[in-house]
Amino acid sequence: MENKTRKNILKMVQMAMLIAISLVLMMLIRFPIFPAAAFLQYDMADVPVLIGTMLFGPLSGLLILVIEAFLQAFLLAGDGWIGFLMHVMAQGVLVLIAGLFYRRWNNIRGLTVGLILGSLGATLMMIPLNYIFTVHFYGVPLEALNDLMLPAVIPFNLIKMGGNSLISAIVFIPLHRYLDHRKNPVIDKK
Repeated sequence: MENKTRKNILKMVQMAMLIAISLVLMMLIRFPIFPAAAFLQYDMADVPVLIGTMLFGPLSGLLILVIEAFLQAFLLAGDGWIGFLMHVMAQGVLVLIAGLFYRRWNNIRGLTVGLILGSLGATLMMIPLNYIFTVHFYGVPLEALNDLMLPAVIPFNLIKMGGNSLISAIVFIPLHRYLDHRKNPVIDKK
């Protein structure tokens, strides 16, 4: 019983550290990719979320995402509930797809396929989310969103999701090997 409690505490501490790293990355690395759509800001906040997903499984990844998105939306970025919902819904697709693929095929191929399909799924999810939230709640005219969708919004999301997935894989592979070598008692992928 004491070993299980220790394991749960260690897992919570590691998840909290990933959330903290995510918030620091969001504050330090944030820049526009397309000058014509400077409001679309790239950040690396989802890299620790994806790493946590691979280490602890898709449900834990979703928990990390929800806490990180909440803190980001209401304390740091000021995006409020709309930004929170859009972030959780789109990144949730990426986390679930990547996490489920990696959980099923626990190898580099499963990781790669999961991250690619998750990035595409999250990008596709952002299309209706932008039409719903950006037009109806942010007050952006439909014509303006249509004009930006193909040259800016879709490429931005592909770059952001794909870039964060690539960075996550580059960091995760040696990290996982190190933790496997050390026999980390927390990694259980549930």
